[in-house]
Amino acid sequence: MLIVEDEPYLAEAVRDGLRLEAIAADIAGDGDAALELLAVNTYDIAVLDRDVPGPTGDEIAERIVASGSGTPILMLTAADRLEDKVTGFGLGADDYLTKPFELRELVLRLRALDRRRAHNRPPVREIAGLRVDPFRREVYRDGRYVALTRKQFAVLEVLVSAEGGVVSAEELLKRAWDENADPFTNAVRITVSALRKRLGEPWIIATVAGVGYRIGTAPGGSAGA
Repeated sequence: MLIVEDEPYLAEAVRDGLRLEAIAADIAGDGDAALELLAVNTYDIAVLDRDVPGPTGDEIAERIVASGSGTPILMLTAADRLEDKVTGFGLGADDYLTKPFELRELVLRLRALDRRRAHNRPPVREIAGLRVDPFRREVYRDGRYVALTRKQFAVLEVLVSAEGGVVSAEELLKRAWDENADPFTNAVRITVSALRKRLGEPWIIATVAGVGYRIGTAPGGSAGA
């Protein structure tokens, strides 16, 4: 899991305590470090102090929710007013624990969140020799593991969910990028091209000229980006 906490002694104490409970954790001392870790790692749960330097815990929570990762969020903060909790839950927090707290209670809450997450795991999708596991963020093609970047995985997930249907570049941009993405960018074309190469030959992502992209081949489709 990820712990975002700017008090180093508290963060390290929590991490060490969780380790004794067989729970591994990374620490981010500020919002920028947290976003960097979230960009390269997939976490089961994020524990966020709302008042950290850089992007706040609230902003980090919004980014996690917007990413569509489904990562549960536990707000850890000294703000114990009802209004603060309402705001936190409104941002997408799944649980709220105020300081000071007992480590045992934190562990119990984290395990409860993990059980809830397990019950809501998205289904594994299989199509045309591809096996896409959204929960583990793993992709296999004909039994071969394929390493993808976060953006490549997001694009593939959208294409696979279409179950062979054509997905336009505009739809991919809307669903795999954030709301601030430039509608005139060539990021979709570049990402699809890189994804196609990662998946290997024979090419499995077809370009439907003037329409978009789909998994598999079809009359009128091509392998070009």
